[in-house]
Amino acid sequence: MEILNYAFMQRALLAAVLVGITAPAVGIYLVQRRQALMGDGIGHVAMTGVGLGFLLTWSPVWMATLVSVLGAVLMELIRWYGKTRGDIALAMLFYGGMAGGVMFINLAPTGSNANLTSYLFGSLSTVSESDVTAICLLAAFVVLVTIGLRRQLFAVSQDEEFARVTGLPVRALNLLTAVTAAVTVTVAMRVVGLLLVSALMVVPVAAAQQLTRSFAATFAVSVAVGVTVTISGTVTSYYQDVPPGATIVLLTIGAFVLLTALAAPLARRRARAATAAQPTAEPAECKIPATRGAGDEIGV
Repeated sequence: MEILNYAFMQRALLAAVLVGITAPAVGIYLVQRRQALMGDGIGHVAMTGVGLGFLLTWSPVWMATLVSVLGAVLMELIRWYGKTRGDIALAMLFYGGMAGGVMFINLAPTGSNANLTSYLFGSLSTVSESDVTAICLLAAFVVLVTIGLRRQLFAVSQDEEFARVTGLPVRALNLLTAVTAAVTVTVAMRVVGLLLVSALMVVPVAAAQQLTRSFAATFAVSVAVGVTVTISGTVTSYYQDVPPGATIVLLTIGAFVLLTALAAPLARRRARAATAAQPTAEPAECKIPATRGAGDEIGV
């Protein structure tokens, strides 16, 4: 294939595959916890890390990872102790992260709005070898956590009180989920962009839930959808010269619509199969009492 003749597209496709795996792998736990927009908030905070990376002439990916992890931990602390003022504190954290990123990148000698745009919406041509190395290491961490601790993370995501009663370290697992989500945001920002990464964490999971019933099946299908749309979006972006992040997200929404359309007839077929498998109810037996003779009276 022509597309594989270019080194920058080889790097972009590798990054796309890793993003397609990691984003739904973390997103399934966020959806279970009803924190679907957590990735969006972390993306805002990560902008400060990108700006600091340019300002301090350090890797923007690693700096964004550090800042987004700190932001994710702070978000969890606010969720635990914020009470009624927690939403205000989170809003300030999100918007402050975005404002800090814009400010720092404009103060940096090598920074510009063009650099910021590539991190906000993704860019194929700017994925460097150092970015690929960082993405591979971070993706390995995400895969190890989401698969190796899937039982514990699923239990906490379903019912924190039950998980606490069974002896699981609920707060530590919640922090680990937040940190893993933050790492996933930085993995995906070079391909999808910080402002669109949340869609790739949530929509494939929602699409998979239209067809599947178990957690394992939902996990597998959502990762398959994620990999398919990221590769398709990257290839389409190369040939049609369109933004990769927007293309991937639109393909993801298209996959959701398609799987939703397929789910309705499949659900009806399952219902008919379940009804046919049920045994036919036997009519209740009618018991006729024995006829008592004239001499059968009590005491005779």
